[in-house]
Amino acid sequence: MNDLASAAVPGRTAPDGAAVVAALRRAAPALAAYAAVRLLGLLVLGIWSAADGKDWHTLLTARWDSLWYTRVAEQGYGYSVQLANGDVHSNLAFFPLLPWLERGLSALTPLSAADAGMAVAWSASLAAAWALYATGERLHGPRAGIALAALWAALPVGIVQSMAYSEALFTALAAWGVHAVLTGRWVTAGVLASLAGLTRPVGAAVLAAVWITAAVILWRERAAGVRLRRALRSHPGMAAGVLLAPLGWCGYFVWVGIRQGSATGYLDVQGGWGNGFDGGVAFAEFIGQQLAGPSFAAGLGLLAGVGLVIWLYVHGVRRGQPLPLAVYGGLVLLLALTAKGYFGSKPRLMMPAYPLLLPPAAALARWRPAWSWLVIGAVAAGSAVYGAFWLNGSGPP
Repeated sequence: MNDLASAAVPGRTAPDGAAVVAALRRAAPALAAYAAVRLLGLLVLGIWSAADGKDWHTLLTARWDSLWYTRVAEQGYGYSVQLANGDVHSNLAFFPLLPWLERGLSALTPLSAADAGMAVAWSASLAAAWALYATGERLHGPRAGIALAALWAALPVGIVQSMAYSEALFTALAAWGVHAVLTGRWVTAGVLASLAGLTRPVGAAVLAAVWITAAVILWRERAAGVRLRRALRSHPGMAAGVLLAPLGWCGYFVWVGIRQGSATGYLDVQGGWGNGFDGGVAFAEFIGQQLAGPSFAAGLGLLAGVGLVIWLYVHGVRRGQPLPLAVYGGLVLLLALTAKGYFGSKPRLMMPAYPLLLPPAAALARWRPAWSWLVIGAVAAGSAVYGAFWLNGSGPP
């Protein structure tokens, strides 16, 4: 199904300073394209917000989840709100890495915790764009890498990458972690997987990419008659990376469980928010209600969107997407589609599933540059308008 030869390069060592500088120079066009798309989104948001009597800065730093992250950064965990229906919204639902960074940056600079969160998101989004370029370049060449970074910036909910939310930070850690698996840097992959696991619940997808890839490599080595000890020696750092990968994600789950006095503590906290996993039953029922009622067009659009992302995933796997990317992207998509809760969050939850964009990025790389940039420009303009409309309206929860 996948080319595991590109999933782990035996003996690969950490890149030296000169190699990092050279890699950054190669990525410069992708970073410039990414920044241009996001700046367009911010410009349109600023104009739209001014016309609507709102402050673009407040929309990016002081609404919805941003407020919860800021409260954790400033006051720590332990805050909750009980709703009229009895549900309890606890800030334990929010993983700690972003608020830790907000607290640290605000302590070292004049920035408030909220502004520090936005600074982290903007910096992390550029780091994510670099990782996406490196992935696209490795698999399909430099033009595909540039297209991949630009397409990720131009997602309909791309404005979230500029908010004091954790999606940009998570995507940066996840994308570089998966890239480390692709290049056989197992210790780096384990550390980044652990940090991703401290950022969002879907950090489990990065952990799975590390573990499943390592397991398949060792299984193939065993099938070829290679003993486990020798196989591990031929993949330096694999054992350490596998052991490091779950520390962040499992550590936070265990800590919340101890604090709540229950082995299912974190799941109980999410349940208080109305979140959880039901195999997609609630989401399917929601789409069915849209199709059966006056919102038929919206239901049809949702159905088409779900079909599109599933097709992109299947298409990428069938074209030989490397195993770490297939595992990571597939699990992010699965968790997003099978979660219950506020269904308007699903596009945001799928945003870190950047491997879905590899097939269109590879296709754009084969087009003439003028045509590919025309398409990217049109998509970026649509993203900018939608993002401004979205944040000045209901926005992301």
